[in-house]
Amino acid sequence: MPSLKEFLKKEALVSAKNKKLIVIVGQTASGKSALAVRLAKKINGEIISADSRQVYRGLNLASGKITKKEMAGIKHYCLDLVSLRTVFTARRFKTCFASSLKKIQKRGKTPILVGGTGFYIDAALGIIDIPKISPNWPFRKKLEGKSLKMLFNMLKRLDSRRALIIEPKNKRRIIRAIEIAKTHPQGPFLEKNYQGPSLVWLGIKIDPQKLRKQINQRLNERLEKGMITEIKKLHNPPAGKGVSWRRLDELGLESRWVSRYLRGLISKEEMTRRLENAIWRYGRRQMTWFKRNKNIRWITIT
Repeated sequence: MPSLKEFLKKEALVSAKNKKLIVIVGQTASGKSALAVRLAKKINGEIISADSRQVYRGLNLASGKITKKEMAGIKHYCLDLVSLRTVFTARRFKTCFASSLKKIQKRGKTPILVGGTGFYIDAALGIIDIPKISPNWPFRKKLEGKSLKMLFNMLKRLDSRRALIIEPKNKRRIIRAIEIAKTHPQGPFLEKNYQGPSLVWLGIKIDPQKLRKQINQRLNERLEKGMITEIKKLHNPPAGKGVSWRRLDELGLESRWVSRYLRGLISKEEMTRRLENAIWRYGRRQMTWFKRNKNIRWITIT
């Protein structure tokens, strides 16, 4: 497995003549964002973030959003796009990606797409297509009455590939996936021909033990910086009109388990333990998705 230095030399990415789109993928807490900034400085690049939760304004520590300091002056796109009450979709991300790519190219920079949401990345690049299916509210209402286990088993029967990588405790997303699979039996996995800059896929490979340690360390750092306070303020801001507990439960692992702690449903110790395990399992689902892509060149970083 090559190092970053060897990869850069082989791909000649430092050459200004190369018109390429670099795609950096990997598991949560593996160091994707830091690598993207490092690379952007070397090759005069700008970064498009591909994260399904960092598009939300106010969800900062809870989504692990890159800070201004960490950006180190490199321009980032597709962050802080919508309010927490808005349901953001892969189709909307595709629009943001296309718009950002044009801006970066117009500025004479090298585009770098980086993130751990493989579904968003593949949708943006046209590797998969997402059918235009309007919400079926009576059908959704019927599914709402079923347990998570029943819904997940239903999705596995209808679309086993989507079930492999979907968050098994996110009821809203599972219901939407079932809705698509029912209406469009072949599912969203319609292979497309990519049209755009030459793609260079770069994946970060990290030892599982080391990754688990980094996940736990990163979680503790975010808790120390005030992640619990952040989510508390989202639910009950000074100006009122906060985000409901139900919506916080839908917005990801951190907001889910922290909000349950704030509601008194679990202890702080249990919250931390559940989060560590849930984030680790999420990282494994990410790798399941990325392993499907044989174009990814996996590298080690120090």
